[in-house]
Amino acid sequence: MISGRKLTRDEVWKRIRETSKQDFILAEMKRLGFWPDNSAEPTLAESFIEERKALQEKLRTVSRDLAKVATPELALKQLHKERKQAALVKREETRRKHNAERFRRATDWHAHQQQTISYLGEGIFAPLAQKALDHPRLAGQKLPLIGSAAELAAAMGISVNELRFLCYQRDVSTVSHYQRFSIPKKSGGERVISAPMPRLKRAQYWLLANILEKAAVTDNAHGFVKQRNIVSNALPHVGKAVVVNLDLENFFPSISYPRVKGIYRQLGYSEEVATLCAMLSTEPATTAYELDGQRYFVKTGDAQLPQGAPTSPAISNLLCRRLDKRLRGAAAKLGFIYTRYADDLTFSAPTADGRTIRQLLWRVRKIIDAEGLKVHPAKTQVMRSHQRQEVTGVVVNKHPSVCREELKKFRALLFQIGKDGPDGKRWREGSLFNSIEGYANFVAMVNPAKGKPLQTQVAELRRKYKVSLQSVAKTPLSPENFRAAAAAGKAPRDHWWKAQPKPLPVLELTQEERLELKRKEKAARAAAEEAANPKPARPAASAPASRSWNTAQPRPEQRQPASGGTPTWVWWLVFVLIWFAVRAITR
Repeated sequence: MISGRKLTRDEVWKRIRETSKQDFILAEMKRLGFWPDNSAEPTLAESFIEERKALQEKLRTVSRDLAKVATPELALKQLHKERKQAALVKREETRRKHNAERFRRATDWHAHQQQTISYLGEGIFAPLAQKALDHPRLAGQKLPLIGSAAELAAAMGISVNELRFLCYQRDVSTVSHYQRFSIPKKSGGERVISAPMPRLKRAQYWLLANILEKAAVTDNAHGFVKQRNIVSNALPHVGKAVVVNLDLENFFPSISYPRVKGIYRQLGYSEEVATLCAMLSTEPATTAYELDGQRYFVKTGDAQLPQGAPTSPAISNLLCRRLDKRLRGAAAKLGFIYTRYADDLTFSAPTADGRTIRQLLWRVRKIIDAEGLKVHPAKTQVMRSHQRQEVTGVVVNKHPSVCREELKKFRALLFQIGKDGPDGKRWREGSLFNSIEGYANFVAMVNPAKGKPLQTQVAELRRKYKVSLQSVAKTPLSPENFRAAAAAGKAPRDHWWKAQPKPLPVLELTQEERLELKRKEKAARAAAEEAANPKPARPAASAPASRSWNTAQPRPEQRQPASGGTPTWVWWLVFVLIWFAVRAITR
């Protein structure tokens, strides 16, 4: 209620329209003190006024309802309008309900995708739901207990989104996680190398350091095993009467994705983790095509072990554990010793005739075929004691040594360098001094008595011709630091790329909600503009002392014109005269 000042005419009419004339008079009399307001019960007059107000309101409502149904056409039209309005309201409520339900499902799915990988390409979704792992077997091998994609990603120091990005496979893609190139083979031809890109290599280094290198391999495996090398692979065959060398054809490419996955399952990991690790360790056969300036990688075969990934040698050693045991048993029955360096198989015996050797070769081929591998037909060698017996580049006739002819050429090269200088000289591939230093170190590893003088001679030549060692700068991306950081589950550098998650779902708005939002934004902008540029306040007009709310005032159309103005009837008279004149002219 407004108090402390007189009401204007507009305010009075507004109050009367909202209530009634009698109710307004009663309220004003109470406000002005002419009617007691502190009585416990209403008086008879006050009750009469309130009851009359309620009855008048009911009467107006009934009158409006009767007016609606007085004419059937209008009543039907009003009914249709009400039904349409009700249908629109219900439709709006249904849309808002459906939008809220879709938003809830999208939000739940987004949160689920941040912790779980449920799909990695066509046909790769069912294994991802199996999360049971073998705790005793993993603990017995001191392998990390990882049972889900989120735990694997956390151990690697990457997000689930990045793990999904590295594992996802498409038939046609514009992204390849490998860089492919070819290098010449010693025996002729080319060897295709698939070098993983840094992000994938980081994940493979973690698998190598934390899982693959901790798993035990057989004593017969010497390739890519700590504390073993080509010399340890050759020593068991020194001084034997016969040495047999075999080579496995297309060794890494013949190891398929299911076999790699089986290795991780044998270690004790769940189907989900084994699938992810196998997809990180294998590469599908692809062919690159150029179309409209864009390069596409089209899948042409199943996934296989890439030749160039750091995990491939360790996986091959684990895969060949049963092969090594079978070949060792077959060789022992015939009196042979067996070792393996990657895909090079070597057998030796103190005595052996042709029949025994044929038996050995037949059994070895049968076992290799049964294991899903294949012997290279052109690389089988049988070397007796009167021949040069060579195992993985080491001569083993009497003691470990290097090829005599090659060593003579190397010594002659060092003499020529010391006499005439390094210009025009060459040894194998690469820069001259790095190549000769590498070969001197190789000779020292095989036969220290012959290699030490060669190392000293190479060092003297470096000093003589002032050729310093090419030191590699220790940057975060240098091979040693990169591998150490990846093995520890850390990013190689601070600003390392990370796969960004999908944006959060957005609640879809209906048309009414969008219009309401626009109205609110418009009102907010208007309020901001008004606050920034406030309008000057108008001075309040003082009402005449003799004027009151109950003083009869003339209506606007009854007011007299101001002094000096033209009366209204004069204008009407002029208008009628003009109309008659125009009519007379037009006749």
